[in-house]
Amino acid sequence: MPTDIPTTTSGAGPAAACRGAVRIYSSPTGEVHALKGVDVTVPTGRMTAITGPSGSGKSSLLRILAAQDTPTAGHAEVAGHALTGLSARGLRALRRRHIGYVFARPTDNLLRHLTATEHLAMAARLRHVPRAAAREQGEQLLELLGITTRAAHLPGQMSGGEQQRLAFAQAVIGSPALVIADEPTGELDTATTHDLLAAVHELTRAGTTVLMATHDPLAADAADQVLHLRSGTVAHEVRDGRRLAVIDTDGRLQLPDDALAALAATGTTRVVVETTPDGVHVRRAT
Repeated sequence: MPTDIPTTTSGAGPAAACRGAVRIYSSPTGEVHALKGVDVTVPTGRMTAITGPSGSGKSSLLRILAAQDTPTAGHAEVAGHALTGLSARGLRALRRRHIGYVFARPTDNLLRHLTATEHLAMAARLRHVPRAAAREQGEQLLELLGITTRAAHLPGQMSGGEQQRLAFAQAVIGSPALVIADEPTGELDTATTHDLLAAVHELTRAGTTVLMATHDPLAADAADQVLHLRSGTVAHEVRDGRRLAVIDTDGRLQLPDDALAALAATGTTRVVVETTPDGVHVRRAT
């Protein structure tokens, strides 16, 4: 039976993770396999970017890790809580307590009639942060994100970049386990994007975990880890400056696009896999 969210978390491990996550949607033309056995780990206190073309599965993966959806098969968890089996009420409680969210459009994150300070106070109340602690956290976040002078201003009195920084402060107050940002730089110019990413970097240095879906190369380059999706699978990862191919638990190897091009792979392509003393080599069969 579906259950509500547990009252305690594991307190250790990644902020979020998927293991063999499958998401299938029904459509008038048949089933759509949006995710095909995705394995993902979102490490605590770092920024992870999800990239990939339209239709690659980014939105489906983001919805699952935002506890807005559950996988058709496989396992997904956030803040140590498995999503499978949670009721709609439990998912809602998980989102409120452990997940912050930043939308692409700055105006979608904020209410026109609330000042910056009032936004943070409202978000803190929803996370049951005591009033004194909320005030202190709010002041610290405004200072950390460089918008202290905007504390008494309404969103209409702020630039787009300042609005997005306030949106991140609102998402972070109360110390959720995970902050999810959906194309947060999509409507910002290059200079404003640099400023916002620098502010987000300060948040991760302070311990915030950020998961960002993006088409923006600047945002991807600023991330500690990049997961590139293709056709519902993780095509490759970039971690600590290294690009990593992905082998799933069934032994299927996902190659980056340039490796596929080097193999002249079209459709289903046969390759020769050779094990040598210095590693494993893959070449096109002749």
